[in-house]
Amino acid sequence: MSQTENPPTGRPHSGILDRILHLSGGFSAAERRWVLDALAGLEPHLSRWDPDSMKLDVAVKHRDGKEQQVTLRAELAGYPPIVASAVDRDLTHALAEAKRELIRQIEDEKKKREPKSNRLLRKEAT
Repeated sequence: MSQTENPPTGRPHSGILDRILHLSGGFSAAERRWVLDALAGLEPHLSRWDPDSMKLDVAVKHRDGKEQQVTLRAELAGYPPIVASAVDRDLTHALAEAKRELIRQIEDEKKKREPKSNRLLRKEAT
């Protein structure tokens, strides 16, 4: 997979998000690049999965209201759906907070499946 540079951070990104991101309610196609850049920090946490086996939906409720609610829903092969939401007056802050919450949940799910954290898997590994 080719890597391109992420303009805001200068770090390379693999394009995984571009392949799996679906803009749902509240976001327009014109905002896709902005949303991709805002969620670029997710890529390292998603790199273990095949992009064809993943889906990431992003939606916002109460757009331009006092409390905008951003919801991220990730479908990752072998995992239950992971949903993270955040509410903030500023859409950028709400999106960033939902991203952090999604990363935390993904990492928690990964830890549950590691042999050192799961007694049943630990027995199988030895």
